[in-house]
Amino acid sequence: MSKLALDFYQSHDTLTLAQLLLGCELVHETQEGVTAGIITETEGYLTDDPACHAYRRQTPRNAAMFGPAGMLYVYQIYNHYNCINVVTGPEGVGEAVLIRALEPTEGLDLMGLRRNEAFKIGFERYRNNTIDSTTADGQRNLTNGPGKLTIAMGINRQEHNSSSLTTGEIYIRGPVLHDFDMVTTTRIGLTLGADLLYRYYIKGNKFVSKK
Repeated sequence: MSKLALDFYQSHDTLTLAQLLLGCELVHETQEGVTAGIITETEGYLTDDPACHAYRRQTPRNAAMFGPAGMLYVYQIYNHYNCINVVTGPEGVGEAVLIRALEPTEGLDLMGLRRNEAFKIGFERYRNNTIDSTTADGQRNLTNGPGKLTIAMGINRQEHNSSSLTTGEIYIRGPVLHDFDMVTTTRIGLTLGADLLYRYYIKGNKFVSKK
């Protein structure tokens, strides 16, 4: 399956890309091994959207959002979890697509190892929640959320923010899933822009974070 080319990211607006990325496969090649997962859920963030990090102005934290399409914007929440976004739109605009969930396809043992190691140093309430990547429930829990999937995929702000999806170790290929129904709905965990229908997911997929 071929890597998505730069013109794929440049040729579509943000909300269209948020939909087209469903069924594609996010891949990370590292010295530890390769991990990959099919994108099952996304959220779009537009420059005139009050929930968008770029809504007010460019800052050191959100600068990657203003870069050219086809880059990564990785930010941290709760001083602990990373979230991965595909930068979209013309350079200088500040728009992105959040990848919210994956269906793991490659490197599941490595994903489980990373998640379990993170539990040891994470929040106290999560320290006993170990994952068995050999079971159906364990596999479903590996990457069904934006913070979970970045841990499982070995993605962090320090190394991967502003990196290229076309020349870097993280890339997207596909699509690998076809002929699915898509649900369009509101985004999760927001107070501003909570009524905007900018969230998309594969209908009936068990790896979606929240139906």
